[in-house]
Amino acid sequence: MKERIKTVILQLPEYLLIAAVVFYWLSAGLAVNYIAIGLIIVLILQIIFKNRIVGIIIPIILVMICLYMLLALMSEFKEFLTFSSDAKELLFVGLSYFISTIIISGVMIYKYAIFEELNANNTSTKP
Repeated sequence: MKERIKTVILQLPEYLLIAAVVFYWLSAGLAVNYIAIGLIIVLILQIIFKNRIVGIIIPIILVMICLYMLLALMSEFKEFLTFSSDAKELLFVGLSYFISTIIISGVMIYKYAIFEELNANNTSTKP
């Protein structure tokens, strides 16, 4: 049961990141968003080919972008004079989106950097 849960969790990051990119695309309000299209294509190719290097690079870039956007979120939040409903909405949606993306990226880094290396070591030591 524990192994089954672990395999399901390790299969989710790419799909959840695609959902995050679709959310970004819809919230940006652009009909054609080349950045979102490129990210979706890269994530779909990662699902198909499961390249270890790309599987580590994608989430590292996403974590750096999210950390930058968290700083931008805090800067935007400071512009509110009172803690109004708009400020609460900005803080809740922004923090939940960026922190969840960082967590999902961390799972993806674990999947491609640590978990695959452990599996490679376990299969090479078996007779």
